[in-house]
Amino acid sequence: MSAEKEKKLRSKRRNAVIGKVCIYAILLLITAAMVVPFLWMLSASIKSNREVFLMDPFEWIPKVPKWDNYIKIWTKIPLLKFVQNTVFLTIVVTCLQLLTSSFAAYSFAKLEFKHKNALFLAYIATIAMPWQVYMVPQFIMMRAMGLNDKLLAMICLQAFSAFGVFMMKQFYDGIPIDLCEAARIDGMSEYGIYAKIMLPLSKPALSTLTIFTFVNTWNDYLGPLIYLKTETKKTIQLGLKMFIGQYSAEYGLIMAGSVLSLIPVIIVFLCLQKYFVEGVASTGLKG
Repeated sequence: MSAEKEKKLRSKRRNAVIGKVCIYAILLLITAAMVVPFLWMLSASIKSNREVFLMDPFEWIPKVPKWDNYIKIWTKIPLLKFVQNTVFLTIVVTCLQLLTSSFAAYSFAKLEFKHKNALFLAYIATIAMPWQVYMVPQFIMMRAMGLNDKLLAMICLQAFSAFGVFMMKQFYDGIPIDLCEAARIDGMSEYGIYAKIMLPLSKPALSTLTIFTFVNTWNDYLGPLIYLKTETKKTIQLGLKMFIGQYSAEYGLIMAGSVLSLIPVIIVFLCLQKYFVEGVASTGLKG
């Protein structure tokens, strides 16, 4: 019996090892599928237009790297102005979404008022509706308000997020209501509870929402394309399109601009990654 048990134990260990090897192999394949496009983009950013799609032979690092692509990108188009517009738009929208989402989520999670659940469900139901369905009515509304071709139109449309409210409410639901009740007994107002108790406790959720909002706003292309027509008001995503002409495209410069546009997103993620996983886990497991 001991020999048979030992055989079964070795078989279980072997199966466990095989299972781990398979899992790691799948993870490596997924990682490669995600990383290789970025490596290709970095490689293409220092190549000439002819070398970008040259496959025989393919070179990750060309013999004569065209580092001047990163200089030309600033001189051929007003990239600095595009970056300034994008930074301004992204920071303002992110700050407003953090404020409006956390404030509304606190009301839905910790306050009692008439038709609260129905209002919350109606608001959250808009997540399932694609933006393309109502972008035309939005455009007509912004034009009627005189906000066409203005960054303010983008700010007004993106300052509120049903997804942000939902995520923050999920987090606030996990905070004991006793904290709020004790603060109310001590005479603290609802604004004080929100500012001094809820916000300090919600750093993981706020960090996660910051990353999502920052990335979506920074990379947004369709919204600025619809509302922004004047060149001095365009964002970096629209600016990169200026390297695509009717008959040709300067892919080396496009890739260089894409690399530069990734830097702020990477910086924001690295600064907030400490709270990112915690925020996703804490907002996703409660409900």
